[in-house]
Amino acid sequence: MSDAIARLEPRSLWKHFAALNAIPRPSKKEGKVIDFMMDFAASLGLEASRDAVGNVLVRKPASPGMEDRKTLVLQAHLDMVHQKNNDTDFDFEAGGIRMYTDGDWVRAKGTTLGADNGLGVAAIMGVLASNAIPHPPLEALFTIDEETGMTGAKGLSPDLLKGEILLNLDTEQDDTLEIGCAGGIDVTGTGKYTPVPTGEGHTGFRLRVKGLLGGHSGMDIHKGLANANVLIARILMAAWEQGRFSLSELHGGNLRNAIPRESEAVLAVPKAGKADFREAVEGEMAAILEEFGPREPGLQLLLEDIPAPGPGMGPEAVKTLLSCLCGLHHGVYAMNQEFPGLVETSNNVAQVSVQNGEIRIGCLTRSARESSKANLVRKLRAVFSLAEYRTETSGEYPGWLPDPSSEILSLLSRRYEALFGQPPVVGASHGGLECGILKHHYPEMDMVSFGPTILGAHSPDERASVSSSQKFWKLLLDVLEHTP
Repeated sequence: MSDAIARLEPRSLWKHFAALNAIPRPSKKEGKVIDFMMDFAASLGLEASRDAVGNVLVRKPASPGMEDRKTLVLQAHLDMVHQKNNDTDFDFEAGGIRMYTDGDWVRAKGTTLGADNGLGVAAIMGVLASNAIPHPPLEALFTIDEETGMTGAKGLSPDLLKGEILLNLDTEQDDTLEIGCAGGIDVTGTGKYTPVPTGEGHTGFRLRVKGLLGGHSGMDIHKGLANANVLIARILMAAWEQGRFSLSELHGGNLRNAIPRESEAVLAVPKAGKADFREAVEGEMAAILEEFGPREPGLQLLLEDIPAPGPGMGPEAVKTLLSCLCGLHHGVYAMNQEFPGLVETSNNVAQVSVQNGEIRIGCLTRSARESSKANLVRKLRAVFSLAEYRTETSGEYPGWLPDPSSEILSLLSRRYEALFGQPPVVGASHGGLECGILKHHYPEMDMVSFGPTILGAHSPDERASVSSSQKFWKLLLDVLEHTP
């Protein structure tokens, strides 16, 4: 099926995307794709280097007659989010992505597609490989680990790049030019509990939330989609209000920047309270299905009888945990006042793990405004503190403040309107682009971000528009030709 993808137009983009997607490239395990990019540059006879953290830089001289143009940096990240459906058998570290076409869309079979940011990488590869595309002096920067910490951008030397303009190819709406983005920080609450035996007279239940759309915790957070961790805590709290139970396991979500699609709990309920427990759970399930049905057509809430599980969290510790989970803010926290419709601050309750005496709750807090981000982190810390859980923060990265007077923004806006007959949407993103970090390293560099339309990023529903890729490619080549 990758051969069919490679034949899509523009072929210069899709053939490289097919080749790239044959290489395993999960975040933090990019060794194979780094070697792939170095070999690709060598095959073209281009100067290439790998820095200490794994970023790859390829330089290409200007086309004849364009030597006097400003050096342009084309930038995209090599890694991809590795999400799959539970019923999909796939090893992201061993196999290539299994792609297929669905009308105008390219999709993957049961996994993320990797169009975020593989299409940006493939576009740069197409430019580097061509002898027919007019372009200024180029620096192609391929960063690593964007999705789980941006450590590639963070580790970039401020002396590596010589370019004056940077085009980040990681935006997911083809009518949009991004000139700002949110910063972020990981906020983690951890605690301990002493497992207690289930004891006689108990029965077991397994509660599952599955089939949610999920999505990007920045780009999709405003859509009101359900969070599996939030829903399962809500159901369990409703049951708790009717009677006590112990909790053997609770697991939900696996990536900070993906809205959790699935969550599962294993618990023990006194047999005398079994009927009340089931009634409370099913009542809350019905309410949730009514609330979220139109937005979450695949939502499944499942309760099944199982044998009484082994030792678990005692009732009072369960109460504390559920109170914490229900108290943590999830979703939009504040909207931006300068760009209508833009989320300024949000939080994703991304990961919950409770088992064998250990509690771990992971959040990703985003904001374009540092003071708002700090305030929301303070609130999360307060909730964790009330539960007597320890709070740790890590992985903080800065936002990218918009510059409406940007020269490259002006050029792109003019060329977009000349090509497509209408002005682009100019705005900022609630997603975490690497531009914030790169701007910190290179404060004088002029930057803008754009890309083809990609929907459902960070979920197995991820899909990329073929017609949009043609529009994106046309704009990219036009800007290369008109670089000042």
